[in-house]
Amino acid sequence: MRTDFAGVVSYFLDQAEQAGVQHVTYLSAHGMEHGPAEVAHRAVELDLMSRSSVTHSIIRPAWFMQNFSETFLKPVDDQIVVPNGTGAEAFVDAEDIASVAAATLAEPERHADRAYTPTGPESLTLDEAAQIISVAVGRTIVYRDTDRNEWVEAMVRSGVPAEYGAVLRTLTETIADGRGAQPNDDVLTATGAAPISFAAFAAKTAPAWK
Repeated sequence: MRTDFAGVVSYFLDQAEQAGVQHVTYLSAHGMEHGPAEVAHRAVELDLMSRSSVTHSIIRPAWFMQNFSETFLKPVDDQIVVPNGTGAEAFVDAEDIASVAAATLAEPERHADRAYTPTGPESLTLDEAAQIISVAVGRTIVYRDTDRNEWVEAMVRSGVPAEYGAVLRTLTETIADGRGAQPNDDVLTATGAAPISFAAFAAKTAPAWK
């Protein structure tokens, strides 16, 4: 949950170049091509693009499906509480993100200087995601929208660094404003396989909610 990592990554890239590394695959964040240069994710992207001795691939995924089983979208008392309004997102399975990364590292010449935005095959609201999880676990899971300021403050009180609370604010505002990730063919293009559906993820992950 750091937001000040650009300098550390730049130092690492210096060492990689000196060691003869020829290709770097970087996990960035969705929409970061539009981000200002002072944001760490974008700063690393620009750093990579400026290095002529290495090729690169940049991965800017949609929200992880695993957020529902491991982090801040996980149901508590059978409720998913997050200030996303009625906005939708093309949630992507982390396994698909890993598959795209593996493809770029296995065939760097094919993926050199490419950017991918891995998404799932469909856009879902949080309410629709809750309904799919309900089917997977055999009980009712509901989505409850909430006040964003109160939610961010609660995240910080629970241990999230204050500067990362600002990141969570931006992420949830993006979804609520209708600017969430839209489905695309990047997983298929990079790997040759269709992305995992949310229903398949929920069925596989059901034990995490039971």
